[in-house]
Amino acid sequence: MKVDIDFKLTESAINEIKSTIEQEKIPTENLLRISVKSGGCSGFSYGLNFVEATDVVENKDVVEELNGIKIVIDKSSLLYLDGTTLDWVDDNGQKGFKLNAPQPQSKSCGCKKSGCRKE
Repeated sequence: MKVDIDFKLTESAINEIKSTIEQEKIPTENLLRISVKSGGCSGFSYGLNFVEATDVVENKDVVEELNGIKIVIDKSSLLYLDGTTLDWVDDNGQKGFKLNAPQPQSKSCGCKKSGCRKE
């Protein structure tokens, strides 16, 4: 399924994803699944995990390739990820992926579980 989505990766996110693929010996045909589910203190939690190509559901998932990284996003998560940038942050001893969404959440928190932390 082909859908236009404005989703970006920062250079640091690209480098970290490629490093993880190499270090963990993740097969090149695998995809990075990015998902949004209800939960977390902001009402949403974000998921990032590698999946096999056989886990992609043709009518429910959108597959894109960004900077040589195959990404899969389910249709329901597209609503929340359009216009979002995935970044890798390594600041003051805190490391991790951060989704920078264009629309601010109504609340912010520091739980670090749902990707809701806004700065």
